[in-house]
Amino acid sequence: MALAHDVSARTQTAPGPSVAIIGAGVAGICTAIKLKEAGLTDFTIYEKASEVGGTWRENTYPGCSCDVPLHMYQFSFDMRPTWTKKYVFAADIKTYLESVVDKYGLRGNIRFNTEIDDARFDEAAGLWMLKSGERSFEANLMVAGTGQLHRPVYPDIRGRETFKGASWHSATWNHGYDLKGKRIAVIGNGASAIQFVPEIAKEAASVTIFQRSASWVLPRPQREFYGWEKAIYKALPWTMNIQRWKIYWFGELLYRTFHTSGDKLKQMGIDEMELYVSDPEKKRKLTPDYEPGCKRVLFANDWWPTMGMDHVDVVTDGIDEITPTGIKTKDGTQRDFDVVIYSTGFDTTHFLGPMTMKGLAGRDLKDAWKTGAEAHHGMTVAGFPNFFMLYGPNTNLGHNSIIFMIECQANYIVQCAEKMKKDNLLYIDVKPEAQRASNESVQADNANSVFASGCTSWYKTAEGKVTNNWANYTFKYWWRTRRPD
Repeated sequence: MALAHDVSARTQTAPGPSVAIIGAGVAGICTAIKLKEAGLTDFTIYEKASEVGGTWRENTYPGCSCDVPLHMYQFSFDMRPTWTKKYVFAADIKTYLESVVDKYGLRGNIRFNTEIDDARFDEAAGLWMLKSGERSFEANLMVAGTGQLHRPVYPDIRGRETFKGASWHSATWNHGYDLKGKRIAVIGNGASAIQFVPEIAKEAASVTIFQRSASWVLPRPQREFYGWEKAIYKALPWTMNIQRWKIYWFGELLYRTFHTSGDKLKQMGIDEMELYVSDPEKKRKLTPDYEPGCKRVLFANDWWPTMGMDHVDVVTDGIDEITPTGIKTKDGTQRDFDVVIYSTGFDTTHFLGPMTMKGLAGRDLKDAWKTGAEAHHGMTVAGFPNFFMLYGPNTNLGHNSIIFMIECQANYIVQCAEKMKKDNLLYIDVKPEAQRASNESVQADNANSVFASGCTSWYKTAEGKVTNNWANYTFKYWWRTRRPD
């Protein structure tokens, strides 16, 4: 069985368990709506920032956009006919999320500028005791919708603080700095760099990318919606769901790519590069030496044209140090720059950091996860009752939309909350054997996938355990989470 419960009843009959939702991004907003629809209205969303939006609020770098078709990157219960493009920018998604919050009347449930830094479970009371600085809160259930892509990571490079020019991380973009005519160094070439490098290269004197490993970059089929399409969506909203399901099942077919040879994807990426990059040395540097999908496959239409520009260079020699005027590589070459931009990703394997979290008998979550994060269906952890995660361990996708996974999780969590209310339970806790079986299944799937192959990626820990990805069909995840056992 997946769930065990303490049969002790709560001392007072309540209209329903109180719920603390951490984070006002896609996951937190979705869960709040589902709770409200179920009549469970005693919930509060604690948001560290002053606005909603999650990763789409945090990332504002030039060109920031979603690489999932929009029909799969909006809530299935709130499809809009007013979108103009197949792939949309970050600002568009943030605007959508803000409108959803207003439509469902959630603003009164949000505490902005409140970052929960400490959470401890009181077994006798069946309550999570939460702290944000000197402020204290409590709730029967805690739901973490903190995501995986919001804590920027800077590389451990000697001399980083000595650079006298401008510098910033892609997730904390300095929009007040004029990049026109500047010599720009970009450290890293992942998903963010793929989007902002083509934008800054339009005005920069030079752009030099310091790359540890190349990325597989495929064309993104971006297009404007035709007027007749938008008219049909508006007149017949159900047609949007047809398009959504078409995209969904295409994504499910793409799943097989991560368990079979990626030769077709390789050839697509190489063919696209050949169209725009003529320099043999640059092509060699930009050709990955690992299977597509071992690291995130990227989609962009302007990356390869930008790589073909003479004022855009790629350096693969390791960085020795950052100097006051630029970057020195391990071969002794010193290159001077006006700006250094870090495109070095996020802390993705330390879920819920830097929050301190303690469950039954004071058990620390960091100790429970000392060999790498894991959870039952990516949501619950044994010894931490009444605690749920969205977009938790092993629920990231390489082939479909995370919003599908989040909706599955929100429905599961609401059913658990309803069970607590119906049976007047003090708490529920996943059984260790259920969590173990769930994780063994997930790790077996990952072991047979490209995610576990020979490359370093944000999908796994330094020891090689895949803690981020779901390596199976998403309809199987829906089936396993359609109701709590």
